[in-house]
Amino acid sequence: MRFSTILSAAIAAGPIVASAAGQMGFALGNKKSDGSCKEASDYKADFAALTKETGTKIVRIYAASDCDVAKLILPAAKEAGFQVVLGIWPDTDESFKADKGAVVQYAPKYKDQVYAITVGSESMYRGNFTGPELLSKIQDVKSAVGKGFKVGTADSWNKYADGTADAVIQSGSVDILLCNAFSYWQGQVLNNATGSFYDDIFQAFGHIQEKAGGTDKIELWVGETGWPTDGDKYQNAQPGLKEAATFYSQAVCGMVDWGFNVFFFEAFDEEWKPHAVGEDGSVADETSWGAMTADRKAKYTLKC
Repeated sequence: MRFSTILSAAIAAGPIVASAAGQMGFALGNKKSDGSCKEASDYKADFAALTKETGTKIVRIYAASDCDVAKLILPAAKEAGFQVVLGIWPDTDESFKADKGAVVQYAPKYKDQVYAITVGSESMYRGNFTGPELLSKIQDVKSAVGKGFKVGTADSWNKYADGTADAVIQSGSVDILLCNAFSYWQGQVLNNATGSFYDDIFQAFGHIQEKAGGTDKIELWVGETGWPTDGDKYQNAQPGLKEAATFYSQAVCGMVDWGFNVFFFEAFDEEWKPHAVGEDGSVADETSWGAMTADRKAKYTLKC
């Protein structure tokens, strides 16, 4: 479907509502290029590069206890004027307990720096939890951290659109939901990538707002989207610097300019990462998704 068709349909059909300008944030890893854990100085350097190249003041992380990320990133965020979406990985009892403990310990000390808390990252997409099972984890965390924090989850757009997450959406317990959508992982050619991305997000947002009973019930973000600058072709999706820059300027900046909040995946290349496997079994490089290189140099223009 062409982008113009999707845009016209979305405007005509809404209930989707956006503000005059959206926020741009970045997913941020907690490891150095060699796979060792980042230190406080690394997060300070990350924030300095993001401020210079993008102007953003918000990032998201995935597992609050892993590499002591909550302990290290929140003081650095306070110093740099950033906010952080703290992640809790609920997929094992061990990670859930450790991450929840880190959030409970550090979030109250840095309340102004904690934008939100997400419980799970594509947990429903991977089939690790049903909607009601994930809701139980979210409610557990919400009770543990107390009032004053937005709590929700992040998952693939189709798990919102197909009803898998309805128990979460309709519970009244979530304040924020992040919807991930990757045209690259759907094997789209570049000239259809923006349209595919918009279509996916609007299906998810529209279903959430319908089930939640309004456009102002749950705060919505694009939780992840991006395009790799290097690696193997995935179906019809070709990685490359030109392709990534085009997707960023057209799809990502277009969404932000239209008034929606977006987390780009990801801030910096993560050279330590193993290859990923797509739904069709194809193996693809996941080390070159950064908007910047591992040494914090912008690959293309990052200010929308």
